[in-house]
Amino acid sequence: MSKYTIDLNCDMGESYGRYTIGNDRAVFPYITSCNIACGFHGGDPMHIEQTIQLALEHGVQIGAHPAYPDLMGFGRRKMHIPLNELSSIIKYQVAALKGLTESLGGRLAYVKPHGALYNSLSKNVEEATCVVKAILAIDDGLAVMGLAGSLVQGIVEEQGARFIAEAFADRRYEANGHLMSRQKAGAVLHEPAAIAEQVLDIVMQNRVEGPEGQSIPLTADSICIHGDNPNVVAILETLHQSLQKAGVQKSSC
Repeated sequence: MSKYTIDLNCDMGESYGRYTIGNDRAVFPYITSCNIACGFHGGDPMHIEQTIQLALEHGVQIGAHPAYPDLMGFGRRKMHIPLNELSSIIKYQVAALKGLTESLGGRLAYVKPHGALYNSLSKNVEEATCVVKAILAIDDGLAVMGLAGSLVQGIVEEQGARFIAEAFADRRYEANGHLMSRQKAGAVLHEPAAIAEQVLDIVMQNRVEGPEGQSIPLTADSICIHGDNPNVVAILETLHQSLQKAGVQKSSC
C-alpha cells in the first residue's frame, strides 16, 4: 500500500435550466468524492438527480454542497442571515440531497458548505456552530468537510462528528493559511503543472507555498478541484499522471 493517500473532490451538479456549469461527465472518472449542489447556488432537481446517478455509476462518494440562497451570485457573495433562518436553509438543502440520494439507493456521506458560506464558517464561530448543528440535526452520522486548519474543525469535533480537512488544488493561500480572495490577481491557478505541483506539496510535504514564497504548514484529508474551472479536464489528467508517478493513491475519506 502507498505511503501517501488522498481524496480528490469536486463541486458538481451546478447546472440548472438552460445553464451548463462544469463538465461533470468528464470529471467523474478522476475523482473519489463529489460535492453536489443543492439548488441554492446552482443545480436544479433534474440535474442534481442526474449527478447523483453518475456518482453511483462511478463509485464516487457523495456529499451535499449547501450554500447561501444566492443563485445570481453563484453563492460567492457574503450574506447576513439570522441564525434561525440560516439553520432552516441548511437543513432544507441537506435533507433534499440526502433524500434524493437514498431514493436512488445511495448514501450521503458528508456535507461541504459552498463558496462564501464555506469561507464564513472558517472564521465565524456563531455561524459555524449554527451550520454544523443544522447538518447533524438531519443526520448525526454525516461528516463535515471544511478548510484545513480553520476553527470549524473544533466545532465539528465538539459536536461529536467527523471532520474532513480540505485543501485546494487551484487556489493560492495567504500567509495565515486562509484562501486568497478571488478578487486578487493570481488567486486562482489555471496551469495544470502548477496545480499538480501544489497538490503534491500538500500531500507529500504537508505544506503549501504562500504569497511571498514562504512555506505554510497544511495537512489535508481531501483536495478540491473546482468543476467550473474551464481547464478542469486537463488539470485532472495532469494531476492523475503526477499522482501515479509519485506513488500517491486516490481514495475517499
